[in-house]
Amino acid sequence: MDLCGSVAQLAAAIRPQLSPPVADRVEDVAGRLGGPLQLAVAGRIKSGKSTVVNALIGRRVSPTDIRECTRMVTRFRYGTVDRVEIVGTKGQRKTIPYDDEGLVPAELGVPTDQVAYVDAYLTSEALRDMTVIDTPGLGSLDEQSAQRTTDLLGGGVTSARPGHVPGGGPGRPGRGGTGRDDPGLDRGSSEAIARAEAVLFVLTQAARADDVETLSIFHAHATPRSSNPINALALLNKADQIVAADDPGSDPWPAARELAKAQSAALRHRVSDVVPLIGLIAETARTGLFTETDAAALRAIAELDEDERMMLFYSADFFINADVDVDARVRGRLIERLDLFGIRYAVEQLVAGPDVSAGELRRRLDAMCGFPEVREVVDRAFRRQADGIKANFALATLESICAGAPPADRACIRDALEKLMQRPEAHQLRMLEAASIVGTGIVALPPEFTEDLAALIGHDTPSEQLGRPGAPMETLRQIALDKAGRWRSFATFGSTPAQSRVAHVVHRGYFLLYQQLSPGRTR
Repeated sequence: MDLCGSVAQLAAAIRPQLSPPVADRVEDVAGRLGGPLQLAVAGRIKSGKSTVVNALIGRRVSPTDIRECTRMVTRFRYGTVDRVEIVGTKGQRKTIPYDDEGLVPAELGVPTDQVAYVDAYLTSEALRDMTVIDTPGLGSLDEQSAQRTTDLLGGGVTSARPGHVPGGGPGRPGRGGTGRDDPGLDRGSSEAIARAEAVLFVLTQAARADDVETLSIFHAHATPRSSNPINALALLNKADQIVAADDPGSDPWPAARELAKAQSAALRHRVSDVVPLIGLIAETARTGLFTETDAAALRAIAELDEDERMMLFYSADFFINADVDVDARVRGRLIERLDLFGIRYAVEQLVAGPDVSAGELRRRLDAMCGFPEVREVVDRAFRRQADGIKANFALATLESICAGAPPADRACIRDALEKLMQRPEAHQLRMLEAASIVGTGIVALPPEFTEDLAALIGHDTPSEQLGRPGAPMETLRQIALDKAGRWRSFATFGSTPAQSRVAHVVHRGYFLLYQQLSPGRTR
């Protein structure tokens, strides 16, 4: 049975024994386990969050301009009928259609102070197993809008005790909530917002203090059992605007990758990785915005005299207003969809290969913008680990419920949690906790052990977990056994008590992997 199934089974077993208010909260936890992973896309205003959301979904549905709906938390969810539901602060719902452009409408028809959040349903396969939550920008001049994002990421969940090590019982409560109430949300509506189980944080430069603070809020409150980088990823968006100081006209990708690498190291206790991206081009290439008309205009630019063509790339204003034989309105549209960097790249492709089709040009733009890597990292970090992330979140919520429950209910929940943690499938949760305290720096390990743990947690096939893709089964079994022995030795000799507790958990993880690779049990 998967981890979510085990937690759901636990919830079903204890509900009849609990008092009605506590039973209702436990039922809510169980109901969420069967749904998709909740991924929040967060970041500062003008960081390009909505372009990232659109690229992830594969449709342009989230507005990228400033309008009423962009001040709301919007959950993009799978549905059999495309529709938008405005959820009021008292739980009432109003259904409206998408606008003529397929976007969430500019005007919601409900006063913003009476809106809790927006549910946008789409028949998009990308949303079957992952709900994407678009958030108002942090650092917004509209304090209420920014607070909605903070509340989504951090309100209402109590954190586990600092320094909790895997193998112990349920954590005691710590501080809970953000310490501030959103004046636009009453208590019930605030709790109705699906708390983010994972976060994709969009940066456009080195992380600022409030960016780090927001990630800290997310880890401390939204996912208390897994207060770690495992369920958080950062994107360095607008990579085309990052230039080398000594060569402003050079290819921005080397500088962007260097900055992403530096930010990944700086935020290593907050996010699993920082990946560079040109979100505007990703949105254009992946949502159908790039058309034959755009390709034809780019082809006309590629056919201009070289000096005349190169002159166009002096600035965006010059590109639009220069006196050349390509319609200025079409050039303005290209700037909106690709910006100068994307236009120049596409034109260079057409100069080198005049017969490149519109479809092939779109594929090249998609590959160049960095989105394929982003998609792979998102799949690896979130979709493939959704079972563990969701189960961990559910257990955190149950621990929080347990802490505030009457004594009889508290004893019932605690006993059930302790029994669950003794089951073999629950060892993955102990592994997540081990990764949590190592990832956040609470317990430091030698580099080679940290790499082992990251591989064991971060991959979903034995060969990848053992760092030997394609190796024969017998080789993998021996590697797993060797690593189990190395971790057992580390746990016994030369480690601190905290390191030893982590090492015993990881040793068992490798031994279970060795058993899994035994004849008759391979996958």
